[in-house]
Amino acid sequence: MHPRNVWQAMSGPSFLLSAWPWRAVVYLVTGAVAGAATLVGIVVAAAAGGVLAVVVVGLPLLVLTALAGIPVAQVERRRLRLVDRDPAPGRPRQPTAAGLWAWLTTRLRERATWQELGYALLFAGLLWPVDALAVTAALALPLATVATPLLMATVGEGEETKVLKQWTVTTWPTAFGVAVLGLLFLALGAYALGLAAGARAELTRVLIAPREGDLGARVVELTRSRVRLVDAFDAERRRIERDLHDGAQQRLVALTMTLGLARLDAPPGALADQLAKAHGEAGKALEELRELIHGVHPKVLADYGLEAAVADAADRSAVPVDVCLELSGRLPRAVEAAAYFVVCEALANVARHSGADRAEVTGGHRDGRLFLQVRDDGRGGAEAGAGSGLTGLADRVSVLGGRLSLSSPPGGPTLLCVEIPCEWTERFA
Repeated sequence: MHPRNVWQAMSGPSFLLSAWPWRAVVYLVTGAVAGAATLVGIVVAAAAGGVLAVVVVGLPLLVLTALAGIPVAQVERRRLRLVDRDPAPGRPRQPTAAGLWAWLTTRLRERATWQELGYALLFAGLLWPVDALAVTAALALPLATVATPLLMATVGEGEETKVLKQWTVTTWPTAFGVAVLGLLFLALGAYALGLAAGARAELTRVLIAPREGDLGARVVELTRSRVRLVDAFDAERRRIERDLHDGAQQRLVALTMTLGLARLDAPPGALADQLAKAHGEAGKALEELRELIHGVHPKVLADYGLEAAVADAADRSAVPVDVCLELSGRLPRAVEAAAYFVVCEALANVARHSGADRAEVTGGHRDGRLFLQVRDDGRGGAEAGAGSGLTGLADRVSVLGGRLSLSSPPGGPTLLCVEIPCEWTERFA
């Protein structure tokens, strides 16, 4: 198993022979370079914005300075991958509207923006010099010591050289002894760099990783995105239903009528028999297409609402179904669609698996919630996750903030309950 970060790698015996010391060096060196560039950018933007603010031109520069933490945090999340394979996710919320102004107001109101700006200021003022100092102390000084024999042979002309400009070496045995000591310091420096890079990465993760409040905001945004996906899915189903109803179905109706007229005009014989067969096949295809359209998104649901659609589904059920559904208006489309398909799936399960003689659908709307119950007098023993098709519908109900529960003891009865929070979109007189 490969270590996930540089600290885990340091606990293994092969740390010095792995790529982790080099990754730590690259992380700290790039940190020093990026920090210096951040310092220059913030100072220049703030100074220019302050000077030009009197003529309004500097105000955008001051706003850009306030947003400087966003690109810095993005770069830091990418640099973290050098010493930590666990990703550090970003935190920005999606703007509620399109356009630069919506994005700008969302960023400026977000706590993460100011947190990232604070990190950028700390990075520019303190952290990058520490990165540079760590690399210099743990790498440059040992390398200078290791190079003592080379310096004595070149700069010192084989007679003498200074170690770190402090101690004079005049003999070759001493020079090689200092070089061996430098190798030991270099190995220790590799571990020191690993510690420094690990601590630096942990500090960065703490400062730019999501806190609990931001995680809550991400959960809210995730829930909203799921709702938008459900709405988009329902809209696509309605579009497919309209295309099939107005296109393919109309062509099949015309074809069926044409074959029927041709059949009437044809004299008795083989041709008339073939026309009759083609007319029958066209009729069957039309019936199957109508059933398909009804399964995609029934027109009765879009035109007349959930109560009429459930009554229609009960009429088409193979098991007799009693319907007692009291709704005095229209509910949101997503709620009606989810409730309708749950009822259809439940009735299909009753017909296929329950052995029931009768089923019942009841429900209504009260206290801001839609309640539905599907009951049958069958053998029971049903399980929601055992291939009943209700698992996906339960997920769809949960996206809307609702709940789906199933009670089906052996011997029956089976009771499916759906509860979805919603308000009226239209009230009937």
